[in-house]
Amino acid sequence: MLPWHQYLLGLFLILAGVNHFRKPKMYERIMPAYIPAHKTLVILSGIFEMILGMMILIPEYQTVAAWGIILMLVVFLTVHFYMLSDKKASMNLPKWVLVLRIPLQFALIWWVFQYT
Repeated sequence: MLPWHQYLLGLFLILAGVNHFRKPKMYERIMPAYIPAHKTLVILSGIFEMILGMMILIPEYQTVAAWGIILMLVVFLTVHFYMLSDKKASMNLPKWVLVLRIPLQFALIWWVFQYT
């Protein structure tokens, strides 16, 4: 049996992936302009989040999944920095929330690293 926090991580990723299909425009808006094919990348990232969320729950695949999730979270840092620098992408969130998301991303990376 896996620890409860690993199930929580898997569920979190699966739900985050599903949300890419529920609210794709929101994700497209927060992508930096220099990244091409926003719509396609939102769909692909949602699919990868769901797949990795399921894989982290299978002991035989958890190490591969954990490294994939870490890579994904590092790539997603570009979105967090872009949201800080672009008013439209910020979704009118307070600046302190946008700043707090960056160390939170590193905390998530540390959490996922526990499963490598």
